[in-house]
Amino acid sequence: MSYSLEVPPAKETIRIAVIGCGWIGAFHARTLAGNLPGVRLEALADPAPGAAAALAAELGISKHTTDPADLFADPDIDGVLIAAPSAVHSALIIQAAVAGKHIFCEKPAGHGLEELRTALDAVERAGVEFQIGFNRRFASDFAEAKKRIQAGDLGEVQLMRSLTRDPGVAEGIANAGRIKPNTIFTETLIHDFDALNWYNEGARVTEVRAIADALVEPGYREAGLLDTAVVTLRYDNGAIAVAEASFSALYGYDVRGEIFGSAGMAVAGNPVQLHSGSYTAAGALAPTSRVNTELFAQAYRDELAHFARLIAARKGLGEAPTVPTPGAQAAIDALEIALACVESVRTGAPVVLERATTGGVL
Repeated sequence: MSYSLEVPPAKETIRIAVIGCGWIGAFHARTLAGNLPGVRLEALADPAPGAAAALAAELGISKHTTDPADLFADPDIDGVLIAAPSAVHSALIIQAAVAGKHIFCEKPAGHGLEELRTALDAVERAGVEFQIGFNRRFASDFAEAKKRIQAGDLGEVQLMRSLTRDPGVAEGIANAGRIKPNTIFTETLIHDFDALNWYNEGARVTEVRAIADALVEPGYREAGLLDTAVVTLRYDNGAIAVAEASFSALYGYDVRGEIFGSAGMAVAGNPVQLHSGSYTAAGALAPTSRVNTELFAQAYRDELAHFARLIAARKGLGEAPTVPTPGAQAAIDALEIALACVESVRTGAPVVLERATTGGVL
């Protein structure tokens, strides 16, 4: 190993390491370091020189490395949280599974269905836990809507809607030229696809139609940028869903869901922070969330608490969570839809999904 320093682990503690110390990896690391009782942030890894060391210094973590292999070889680590660039997710999943580490992986868990299935086969063979970071399932308002569906309050699900509008500024999208083609489907709307699948549990998408363009930054259209998209999904139980995304909501971060059924409707999400506001001669003003880690702070924390409980149950330190885990099938289903969107935009035609579809790659 090439850790800078090793310290003895605390007894009867769930020990998790983070791979990837960028925006979301650092946020998850801070949560693990001080916000989850019984959980210890054991180590950090990032191949970028100084990235893991800087975050480790901030959080008081002694183990940091530029090589994720050090984490896989460390017997003190129970599970790994993969927040590295998505291009290496599947490879890291395989390495973690072979090492016997439980796995939490940010989305997408792979860039192609065959690649992803190979990684998840390794997880199954190793018998380790796998959870993908579909955090909306852990947001209190989205979970409440799900309860209403399960209770039968809405009757038969007929129409669904999910949207994600990333915060923007009048000057346009920062670093628009660095956004990879199809990110709007594989990194953004993939959350919406999982939420819609989750709400319409037991049904499967049979047809995908996507329309997308560079409306915010048209100058990058020829480079492959898609910053605005609308997707329609048809399910095998007859339900129809619409998912939409934009990379530039000037009013803040906006994520919402709506489920309409034969007996009623449920909604989730509100960009307005209703707990505060002002009322003056200029009118009513309500602040809005500006970043994902603000809007979904509770959900991010609770999804990691769920992962820790999975590990604790395996170690005989507690009961397994009663809420189902977004795992291998959720990762496959959402990626399959995202890749179908890519194909639909390319051809201008709907894509029919068969149950045995092997899918494409980015």
